[in-house]
Amino acid sequence: MTIPLQMAPKDLVFQVSHNDSPMPAAERDAILADPPFGSVFTDHMVDICWSEKGGWHRPRVQPYGPIAMDPAAAVLHYGQEIFEGLKAYRHADGSIWSFRPDQNALRMQRSAKRMALPELPADYFLESLKQLIAVDGAWVPSAPEMSLYIRPYMYAKEAFLGVRAAKKVAFYIIAAPAGPYFSGGVKPVSIWLSTDYSRAGKGGTGQAKTGGNYAASLVAQAEAAEHGCAQVLFLDSVEGKYLEELGGMNIVLVYKDGRVVTPQSDTILQGITRDSILQLAEDAGHTVERRPVTLEEWRDGVESGDIVEAFACGTAAVVTPIGQLKSKDFTIGDLDQPAGPLTLALREKLTDIQYGRQPDPYGWMFRLDG
Repeated sequence: MTIPLQMAPKDLVFQVSHNDSPMPAAERDAILADPPFGSVFTDHMVDICWSEKGGWHRPRVQPYGPIAMDPAAAVLHYGQEIFEGLKAYRHADGSIWSFRPDQNALRMQRSAKRMALPELPADYFLESLKQLIAVDGAWVPSAPEMSLYIRPYMYAKEAFLGVRAAKKVAFYIIAAPAGPYFSGGVKPVSIWLSTDYSRAGKGGTGQAKTGGNYAASLVAQAEAAEHGCAQVLFLDSVEGKYLEELGGMNIVLVYKDGRVVTPQSDTILQGITRDSILQLAEDAGHTVERRPVTLEEWRDGVESGDIVEAFACGTAAVVTPIGQLKSKDFTIGDLDQPAGPLTLALREKLTDIQYGRQPDPYGWMFRLDG
């Protein structure tokens, strides 16, 4: 499904309150020259309320700052919340664009449905992005590989301790300038295979972008770090033999015959970056397969030479080559091998579209300013 991106909702009028103490331009520019990931935020944020009786109301852009929350707010006790992640890119002419935000809006609706939260209309989502950029556009970096990471999120704010869906909800958008997700740049990383923990279970919340999924991955991610790995790979929770996804990214395998294969199940988050990468691969003449993939298939494929590349993909990291898979019992791959040619070609093609260095034949880019 594609949403008509240029239509602004007529019933959504934002009240804008400007920050009286924005970060000085010189300090902001120093941060934009080398931004950390997700720790310095722009001067403003979006805030829209929802209630069972009033629906979506009181849309605002206001100064970034602490949120007052009742100690009995449902999110603190039952974890009823969802979020999204996307980026704003500055093109060479100074204009500011985002990549497939209509798909983020739709995925947020799917997450909301699974977590018993109200579905924010897609046009509200898109207009909220434009409203934030209207006041904080100066925060979008212009240097190569830099972007403004945008985090929309929604949580149950009703103060009650009963186990039911909340009747009051808050939607916010915050943003942070971002450099490369992995400090080492685009080079193969090592991945740790988790055999003691699962990210999500059958019938659970695996396809929803909700904080509980990520909280469940943190102990395994810490285990990965202890073994010198950049990320953790999870297997299915039923049989423990099918590839699922990494802690925050999807995984893709490349076969020597040109096939591009990605694991698919109802517990894997539907990655927008992954789906875009697969579209680019298919249009370049590669056969794309979305299907269950066993760990044994990956191991045997690497050992036989049938699988020649592997990479992870997601909004934050874009495309990251996987050089090695490590576990308690085995290691496959070689970190000394360079990133695969198709991995790099797909990454370059995608980022060239995102940054406006190549035409966008898919209509994926959505202008946020002007």
